[in-house]
Amino acid sequence: MTPAEAKLWLLLKDKKFHGYTWRRQFSIDAYVLDFFCPDKKLAIELDGEVHLNGIAIRYDKKRTDELNRLGVRVVRFENCRIFDDWEKVEETILEQLRNSQ
Repeated sequence: MTPAEAKLWLLLKDKKFHGYTWRRQFSIDAYVLDFFCPDKKLAIELDGEVHLNGIAIRYDKKRTDELNRLGVRVVRFENCRIFDDWEKVEETILEQLRNSQ
């Protein structure tokens, strides 16, 4: 795990994040998700610098589109936001959880 993934996992695991159950490195179809809430079909993907080039951006979009087609919503954050903007990250995750089926 990257440092950002390790920090986020500490906040999500064991239902620490508002009582929701999360899985780490969860496989759906041909994709491995960083974090997945099965009850809400919500994935969280953390992106480091490798995700910032054109090829990676196109791949991530294709991957997100395919996961959406499979009924999984994806929310993405740059790694640095886990450390620098946790309140906004938490707010965004909660909003996505509450707006799901």
